[in-house]
Amino acid sequence: MDQILRIVHIITRLIVGGAQENTLITCKLLAKRGHNVTLITGPALGPEGELFNQTKGRAYRVIVVDRLRRAINPYNDTVSYFQIKELLRELQPDIVHTHSAKAGILGRFAGHGLKGKWGENLPAVVHTIHGLAFHPYQSELLNKFYIAIERSTAKRTDFSISVADAMTAQATAVGIGTPERYVTAYSAIDEEDFLEPVSRQRRGDFRRKYGIDETAVVLVTIARLFMLKGHEYIVDSARQLAKKFENCVWLFVGNGNLSEQLKEQARRFGLADRIKFTGLLPPNEIPLAIQSSDILVHCSLREGLARALPQGMLCGKPAISFDVDGAREVVNDNTGRLIEPKNVEQLTDACAELIEDKDLRERLGEQGRQSVKKKFAPDTMVDTIEEVYRKLLG
Repeated sequence: MDQILRIVHIITRLIVGGAQENTLITCKLLAKRGHNVTLITGPALGPEGELFNQTKGRAYRVIVVDRLRRAINPYNDTVSYFQIKELLRELQPDIVHTHSAKAGILGRFAGHGLKGKWGENLPAVVHTIHGLAFHPYQSELLNKFYIAIERSTAKRTDFSISVADAMTAQATAVGIGTPERYVTAYSAIDEEDFLEPVSRQRRGDFRRKYGIDETAVVLVTIARLFMLKGHEYIVDSARQLAKKFENCVWLFVGNGNLSEQLKEQARRFGLADRIKFTGLLPPNEIPLAIQSSDILVHCSLREGLARALPQGMLCGKPAISFDVDGAREVVNDNTGRLIEPKNVEQLTDACAELIEDKDLRERLGEQGRQSVKKKFAPDTMVDTIEEVYRKLLG
């Protein structure tokens, strides 16, 4: 795209998470391609860790709106809305591109409210759906509330970008926009560290750090230890598998408010020495954790498309996942095993199959690597995003 654009991205908080990593990659590459890019965000509150260090020295500007928070608070939300609107007036962007629920609502209302102020149909308003706020595991009242809000904001959105086809299908099924105003751009991963094999020494050092034998088969899960992430199903499965396989270990990478509860569950089942908890790891250590393992297991009950799945595949690891949301767009019988959500028996059987068969693990892992390399490349994602911008601006 030859035209230099003024682009403002807005996200609620720069915590360690898939939506945030996606947004930073987008800002970095758009700026590298010559565009004038600004990122508006709130403070990185929460136990997940923050990503502000990744913005240092970049060719885009970062502005923090102090009262932009994830939690619903009428005062904070009102103040944030007017601050965002004032910033947009000053910046006069061609594109306002929002991410996440709170920033998506406030940013789209602010951007749409200024349309036509500094150019015909400007700013164009774009939103990326990393995951949907409504889901089957919340109350009916809350579910309807979120759907109503999303329908309203969709009317103020010129185009939506989904991280999986499943997100588009779920949104349009309940009247959030129409299919012709959606496109899928798989959430980019900085691939180099995942594709580059780690040395045997580093792999051994990582395993020793967590008391894992060099010959053990390691099943790794990369996810925050929160509700609906599905760790309890993995622990239930491990209880059965540990009796059959003496030399397998489970590695939970991440932290969260269920940490102590899961550790207690592991102790209660006699698995304290078989389930290892790393706590929060910085993003640059995730490739090492995966490459020091043998199988990636992901049992989240709701997810746009978990970044851990293509990350594991880029490392050449087979993936076992619950069949939710966008998982089936990367996991199939050629790359791993897709199983019924909450089905511990299927989970146990899939894990056992891969624990027993190293050749199968390696074959599925290599097929997975080849299937995701181009699909999740940063340039592939940003090419799609630029094409959306081009269409909107004529």
